[in-house]
Amino acid sequence: MILHPGIIALIIGSAVVLLLVLYASVLGIRIIRRWDIENSSEEQLSLERKTYLISTLVQYALLFEIISVFLFIYTSDDIHTLLAGAMCATGSLNVNPFGFPALYAKIAVFFLSASWLAINNLDNKAEDYPLIKTKYKLLTAVLAALIIEFILQLRYFININPNVITSCCGVMFGEGGKGFVSSIAAVPALPAEVLFYSTLVVTIAGGIAAYSTHRKPLTYLFSIFSFTFFITSIMSVISFISLYFYQLPTHHCPFDILQKEYYYAGYPLYAALFTGGFFGIMVGIIEPFKKIYSMTQLISEAQRRWTLYAIIGFIAFALIASAPMILLPFKL
Repeated sequence: MILHPGIIALIIGSAVVLLLVLYASVLGIRIIRRWDIENSSEEQLSLERKTYLISTLVQYALLFEIISVFLFIYTSDDIHTLLAGAMCATGSLNVNPFGFPALYAKIAVFFLSASWLAINNLDNKAEDYPLIKTKYKLLTAVLAALIIEFILQLRYFININPNVITSCCGVMFGEGGKGFVSSIAAVPALPAEVLFYSTLVVTIAGGIAAYSTHRKPLTYLFSIFSFTFFITSIMSVISFISLYFYQLPTHHCPFDILQKEYYYAGYPLYAALFTGGFFGIMVGIIEPFKKIYSMTQLISEAQRRWTLYAIIGFIAFALIASAPMILLPFKL
């Protein structure tokens, strides 16, 4: 294993988070089985006191997990100079079979952690804590994802061998390569651009409609549009957006834009997309909670805010992605 500060921070941080969430999940099982807000027994009072402390600890732990996605990508990109054949994070992640699975696991944990934080925030605003059992059931899913993520991440870092020649983005994201990613890179630029901007317009229009009316079908539609735009955007980065940043018609890597040579533009680009995608998808996910009397107004207000956050995130992503197309002379 390479003794890199980022690697050490990720391993130690993930271990601490895993232990905290494991402890919280044990308490969560008791809450799922024994919680009764109308009961004033000593056990209920004890559970109420403990859940305040545990919720606070879990919030900070999962906030680290959200940030650690970007730390993981930054670390993977930073160590590429130590690996033979690596030119960016793609080469680092390809150095053994655990790199990309670890990245996918961290992305899954990102969305699960953010979902728990959002539901916990809503639950704490209601006097009767109607979502407390729901959020602790979700926490068990977060725990399972954290265990998988920790194992994959640990095995990835432990098995890094600087003497192994790794393949980089030219192989994985090249138009002549094999696999689904290469197929995306081979899509002609014009159809990909039409699909991207059409999906953007539909998603923003759906968001404005959902923001204005709060009607159930529109919130679900906007959630679906947000998920569709999120996937379309990832594919578009590979297909044509990256080409404008690199000013090269054949370089499709989605990781090089994270580097200094491109002013670290990838970080705000992906941060905006993940922010918009998360809040847009959550607008529809929390819709069923409106049936709970104490949550109806809180959910409506949250959907309004989150829809606005999603729209801002998507527009910010589109502006960053479009900037080199507009400002730089390179044309496809």
